[in-house]
Amino acid sequence: MSELTVIVPCKNEEEAIPLFYDELIANTSFLEKRGIGLKVLFIDDGSDDGTVAAVRALHERDERVHLISFSRNFGKEAAMYAGLSASDSDYTVIMDADLQDPPSLLEEMFGYIDEGYDSVATRRVTRKGEPVIRSFFARRFYKLMKKMSDTEIMDGARDYRLMTRQFVDAVLAMTEYNRFTKGIFGWVGFETKWIDYENVDRSAGKTKWSFWGLVIYSLEGITAFSTKPLVLSSLIGIFFCIVAFLMVIFIIVRRLVFGDPVAGWASTVTIIVFVSGVQFFCTGILGQYIAKAYLEVKKRPLYLKNEKNCF
Repeated sequence: MSELTVIVPCKNEEEAIPLFYDELIANTSFLEKRGIGLKVLFIDDGSDDGTVAAVRALHERDERVHLISFSRNFGKEAAMYAGLSASDSDYTVIMDADLQDPPSLLEEMFGYIDEGYDSVATRRVTRKGEPVIRSFFARRFYKLMKKMSDTEIMDGARDYRLMTRQFVDAVLAMTEYNRFTKGIFGWVGFETKWIDYENVDRSAGKTKWSFWGLVIYSLEGITAFSTKPLVLSSLIGIFFCIVAFLMVIFIIVRRLVFGDPVAGWASTVTIIVFVSGVQFFCTGILGQYIAKAYLEVKKRPLYLKNEKNCF
């Protein structure tokens, strides 16, 4: 008998978990007709509320519900990797506990799997309900990624994705410490079908993503799947070298022709400060890549389990 594992990363989702479970069960009755079993795997990412207790209560009612609990907060990327590593099912899907990933799409997604697709991914075509500033910068990020990276990253892409065993194994083969799963999904390739849907409000609780958290996450994505920032810093350096060379020639010619002493201390200081700022900017770009290499060579685990809360 085939099996579907539903991976649900969650942090402080005590209120949302029962609502998610009820909605999931209500929309997966079609699996029995297909001869597919169901396993629901919650990944507790270091919650400090009643998330573990809520999942345990569901486990007592339904033995198909399981939990992997982290020793602390390691982030959603680690939670998704832990879930994919633990899944040995024929099909695997990643969903958020807040019901912004509608379980009602699952039956349609399986229809595309039947057509031969290796994964069925989702993307939001609207950002209704999100802060205007966040929506603006999110769209700019996806446009920037399309220009800077050869990896396909769709605008509005969600982590909500149904995958075959082949696709999951390919994702797990990428074992880097600095993970940007949206980019990894695109990098591994395979036949992927995209489903569009309108944004859905959270069922309960509050988002765990702050504006600056999303900015840092976007920088992680850019440096993980593009080396063009390094090329940009090199081009900036070449440009300023040419400008400096031309300025030296100008000063020499001016001194020989007009005999004027070199004047303009204020402008000189301004130029020095500006060029120094550009140098620090380029050094910062280089530092981001060095930091990633530093974390990779340490070979630290992506997460640690709190075994007493796992079942």
